[in-house]
Amino acid sequence: MRGDTFSTIFVLNPPPLMAIFSCRATLFKTSPIFNHKTCPNLSIFRGLAANAQQQKNKWIPTLGFSRTRIPALNFQNRIQRSSVTKNEASALRSEKAEGFIVVNFYRFVCIENPEEEVTRHRLFLQGRDIQGRIYLNEQGINAQYSGPSEDALAYVEWLKDDSRFSDILVQTSPAMNGHAFPQLKLRYKPSLVQMEGGISHLPLVNPAMRAIPLSPSEWRNRLDSLKNVEGSSSREDTGSDQKSVLLLDVRNGYEWDIGHFHGTQRPDVNCFRSTLFGLTDMEVSPSDPLAGIDREATDILMYCTGGIRCDVYSTMLRQRGFQNLYTLKGGVSHYLEKEGPAEWVGNLFVFDSRLSLPPSAYKPEAISNGYNGIPHLNPTNEGNNTFLRCRICGSFLSEYRHRNCANLDCNLLFLSCSDCVRELKGCCSMNCTSAPRLRPVLPGHRRYEKWHVYRDAQCPHSAKV
Repeated sequence: MRGDTFSTIFVLNPPPLMAIFSCRATLFKTSPIFNHKTCPNLSIFRGLAANAQQQKNKWIPTLGFSRTRIPALNFQNRIQRSSVTKNEASALRSEKAEGFIVVNFYRFVCIENPEEEVTRHRLFLQGRDIQGRIYLNEQGINAQYSGPSEDALAYVEWLKDDSRFSDILVQTSPAMNGHAFPQLKLRYKPSLVQMEGGISHLPLVNPAMRAIPLSPSEWRNRLDSLKNVEGSSSREDTGSDQKSVLLLDVRNGYEWDIGHFHGTQRPDVNCFRSTLFGLTDMEVSPSDPLAGIDREATDILMYCTGGIRCDVYSTMLRQRGFQNLYTLKGGVSHYLEKEGPAEWVGNLFVFDSRLSLPPSAYKPEAISNGYNGIPHLNPTNEGNNTFLRCRICGSFLSEYRHRNCANLDCNLLFLSCSDCVRELKGCCSMNCTSAPRLRPVLPGHRRYEKWHVYRDAQCPHSAKV
């Protein structure tokens, strides 16, 4: 077969042939090689397959094809033909990557049959070029995915047709180089956010138990009142009522390292699931910004990347007696889109292949207004010498890019200068350099693959930066 021509066999409707038709139609419908872009007539064939179930006594078409004989319509086949040069292949990849976006949204809402909901979503996404993480359970949905804008936004519009998600806050950002995720993971997950002990027992679907959301403009107004805060404790005596305000970063320390709001303390946390701020009975702890504060008289302003971690954590704090909880609606990404990098310094860490984004990715006009989100790299920047420094030697860095520790059993995300990368073989500490499962140092911005790739290849641990 060539082009988009398919051989068609017309048969009457005996049961055995109907079974064959059903199998072939299913293969055709679910094949990742065929979609509404690579095959313009796909909707016609799908329509015939669906109609066949209703017209069993009529002449119907069945698709006679072999998956191994599929014509060279898809992108991969186009760039693998011997007649395509390397430059042409690169151009095709660039063409394919154009128009890709990353979409993020979540919603805590009661879903009675989450497994059925997963199936419904999976059916809609068949044939669409979507990759990422989409999790559903009885408490709602949490999604981060990438794809061509047409496919990515079609899913959003379809979701909003459901009254449970009609007003969901959807955030988009440029995907840079095609997909930002390696594959699609669409499934039921017991916890939409990973925390020690799970979160299924938390009353997350009750808005009254979560922090009060502040719009980006309201958040900025609150930050304006904190401009004269001294030190990193982010506590302020607001005047006559003696009420204090605390600005709390509910992310990981490595996220803070490349960008944060002015005046926030660096979280002493490497994994959100183990966060314990305000959840222990310790009265004084240097690493806990909530230790020892008045739980009834302190306004706590919480922020994270997209908002979901704050919603979860504020519910936990509410159960511990904290009364005045506020969160940045939509997180930092929504704030940068609406307000630009005012009161923000640095880039925003994101959990996909891009790793970090400058404020201009969310609000391009911010550059023309004099904001670029990149602080002056000097020892007095923000009065905090730990910002954008090499974790090992403390030298200042010019690149907002993390790397994983070469020790697989550590895998810590950290910032490092090129000298320390070479000296410690890509590890975050001297102890990790003698680890049994040591991966090679990767050049540039490459990401590590699965351990078996290095184990089976017995790759030498030569340092390359």
